[in-house]
Amino acid sequence: MQNYARIVDGFRFMPPSLSAWIKKDIPAEEFSGDIPWTTLTRPLSKLTFSLMTSAGISMKSDPPFDMEREKKEPLWGDPTHREIPRDATEANIDVNHLHVNTALIKEDMNVILPLARFREFEKEGVIGRLAPTSYSYYGFQLNSTILLEETMPKVASRMHAEGVDAVLLTPA
Repeated sequence: MQNYARIVDGFRFMPPSLSAWIKKDIPAEEFSGDIPWTTLTRPLSKLTFSLMTSAGISMKSDPPFDMEREKKEPLWGDPTHREIPRDATEANIDVNHLHVNTALIKEDMNVILPLARFREFEKEGVIGRLAPTSYSYYGFQLNSTILLEETMPKVASRMHAEGVDAVLLTPA
């Protein structure tokens, strides 16, 4: 196995002055507000799960996330999403993200979107079932308005239609 650096550098393609300007607005203290929590009312073995990642995964048959625009406009991040079928594998996915070491994901997608593990959990009865669709979006969003107001309501609607009870979120 190759030795890949496991460092996420969200400022990799930004000019140093722009990077310094953005970093000045990132609070140094940790979040101290209330965290929303919903207690499960049924056991995991009765729930339908979907997976969601911010790693920029797409099917090879789908358009990739728009990294070229971000290279030209470093403050922009693609606010769209991609739907990943439950039977997807490394052979039919692509990863498009300027701030993540995509080689690790291409080697084993389960490090960020554990579809194979959840199919195993379903077979073993650990979970009720894995939904037909999981989701990926591009995690670099300095302006998240479109992502939150347009993209995620579409995702939530699809999850609702597929009977999803719980979502495993994996940040990249």
